[in-house]
Amino acid sequence: MNQVVKSKRREIQCTRVLLVDDHAIVRRGLHDLIDDEDGLSVCAEADSPTEAIQIIDRASPDVAVVDLNYGGNMGLELIKDITARYPDVRVLVLSMYDESDYAERCLRAGALGYIMKQEAPNQIIKAIRRVSEGRNFLSGEMQDRLVDVLLGKQKKVTSMIDLLSDRELEVVELLGQGLTTREVAERLHLSVKTIDSHRSNIMAKLKLANANELIKYAVRWVDRGTNPS
Repeated sequence: MNQVVKSKRREIQCTRVLLVDDHAIVRRGLHDLIDDEDGLSVCAEADSPTEAIQIIDRASPDVAVVDLNYGGNMGLELIKDITARYPDVRVLVLSMYDESDYAERCLRAGALGYIMKQEAPNQIIKAIRRVSEGRNFLSGEMQDRLVDVLLGKQKKVTSMIDLLSDRELEVVELLGQGLTTREVAERLHLSVKTIDSHRSNIMAKLKLANANELIKYAVRWVDRGTNPS
């Protein structure tokens, strides 16, 4: 789907919000939540990163609220694309993935905020408003963690997955979804040799002994994100 939405309010008076999520029911709920708020208006919806980029020129959003869950790291790539092509569009990530795993990575990609879907509706609205003002938004716990890292009170690497680059994490996620090395290469438009190199680097960084351990790790990682505890 690729949809520009007419607001119930005069859009010129509102912060214009683009929703990017592949679940229609999630977009519907967010749309109703946002349009009920003074000064906020959903101007468009998209169900994939590709459609989001296609629609931005027509919709002219102020804020893009994006999910990460599109298979691999397409969500991270979308953040990078939006901030590179449309620097005036501010990005808020709204995801089911634990912020301890992804928030810092998303900020490095260019997002201004990160909030989990489990948060209360008023917190989601607060995050949108804050990001629309050009300010960062993270949970209090995540802010404290990043400050501790900055002050040297906590090591930067908080889990093994933090050792991986965005591309290596993308490979892990696709392997965890059951794709073969060749299928991962085709999905990422890379050579099989390049994916093999990524696999070797991943195993070295995560101290995995062989390909079977890599696949088991990848499946557990994907299952952790799909079925958060």
